[in-house]
Amino acid sequence: MRILTFTSLFPNRMNPDFGIFIFQRTSHLAKRDGNTVEVVAPVPYVPSFLKGTARGSVVSIPSTEEIGNLRVHHPRYLLVPKVSMPLHGLLMYAGCLRYVTRLHQKHRFECIDAHYVFPDGLAAVLLGRLLGIPVVVSARGSDIHTFQDFTTVRPQIRWTLRHAAGLSAVSDSLAKIMRGLEPSLQDIQTIGNGVDGGRFFRQDRRAARETLGLDPQDRIIVSVAALKHVKGPDLLVRAAALLKKNFARCKVLFVGTGSDLRSLRQLAEQFDCADICQFVGPVPNEQLRTYFGAADVSCLASRNEGWPNVILESLACGTPVVATGVGAAPQLLANPELGIIVDPTPEAIDAGLSRALEQKWSPETLSAYAQGHTWENVAARVEVVLKRATEQMAD
Repeated sequence: MRILTFTSLFPNRMNPDFGIFIFQRTSHLAKRDGNTVEVVAPVPYVPSFLKGTARGSVVSIPSTEEIGNLRVHHPRYLLVPKVSMPLHGLLMYAGCLRYVTRLHQKHRFECIDAHYVFPDGLAAVLLGRLLGIPVVVSARGSDIHTFQDFTTVRPQIRWTLRHAAGLSAVSDSLAKIMRGLEPSLQDIQTIGNGVDGGRFFRQDRRAARETLGLDPQDRIIVSVAALKHVKGPDLLVRAAALLKKNFARCKVLFVGTGSDLRSLRQLAEQFDCADICQFVGPVPNEQLRTYFGAADVSCLASRNEGWPNVILESLACGTPVVATGVGAAPQLLANPELGIIVDPTPEAIDAGLSRALEQKWSPETLSAYAQGHTWENVAARVEVVLKRATEQMAD
């Protein structure tokens, strides 16, 4: 198939880890026999004189670049942050229209594989209708959880869901919300993410701790997540304060960055657990293996999720997971030999972590389970959905 992948969530020269899960899925789709894939990853237009500002890194993203085995195009579109949100999908469509039309004239795409229902999915469906090709839209999480609450955006999400030739969601719970939004939907495929077994695998825990300068005698909990409310880092800080009472030697490593960093530091001081809460900052994806490998347990305290990649990444490294029961977490940790599902409260997270630290786990079992979720299998399932949409339009 000749496939156009359309998504703004994709790695680029300035941010090589951005949307890396979509890169993995697309890359493996492109490797399947008979497939050719071009990627359009639009970015907002930023004037060159803003190059040195927080938004200015976008200026340095080239119009076309090679990412792995994929050619990636970055057309620009007009966007005023926050103000333009209700028009985001339409502005993306308008900015990409001529660019995508020229690409289609050259490659004659058979379908569009779009990621993120709004704004990307809306723009992609509009492009597909113009070009006369089917569009399969994949819901990722916050595109459904967050944007449906905005009265100006909700109707656009529903329109996109109705007019897509195919739909997928990364979790059963997300698919259920989509059906609630648009009851007419008949078929939503649940296709989760895979794990890169060449990047995430078991290693010696003592060696990993030595690399990170961590005490081999400490109980180590690692949380890999953005420091923002939806990911629940405040819940984990409060849980750390409770955990400290029962475990004299423990450390909680927060790997990631975000707007809540300052308030989280203050919260740790307030609850007298700043000495065990270490805010590591952002870590490149290829280095996360060392943090998972060094930990006794990883923790995901999210209030909402789609498909939390960090669960499989942790398990692939032989590290059990304590996670709140949101998104695909209950699916991934259905077997109690893999981890513990808890409620999103400090008390429940503390109890789950305490159990996990005392329980004996089998790193071999954890890793083998995760390594079974290959990107090759994910790409094969995506290909089936794309082919079905293409054949239905042909009929």
